[in-house]
Amino acid sequence: MLEQEENGNPKVERSRKRLRWFGIHLLVYFAAMAVLIGINISLDAAEPWFILPLVAWGAPLAIHAAYAMGLLDTLLGLK
Repeated sequence: MLEQEENGNPKVERSRKRLRWFGIHLLVYFAAMAVLIGINISLDAAEPWFILPLVAWGAPLAIHAAYAMGLLDTLLGLK
């Protein structure tokens, strides 16, 4: 019964869509970081250059997390 009530609610649908895209973004982030760490270790373990993309991609990921949780709705005028 609760499922039927939530399906028509645009806020719930928007929230689910945001969380789905954030989950995809997070999955791609961890997969790419695993590959980059593997490449870094296999080529030159003395210089940890993988930290630059880790941080550089982590910052937009944090903003995406805030957007997915609805923390930026007021700022963007979506409420």
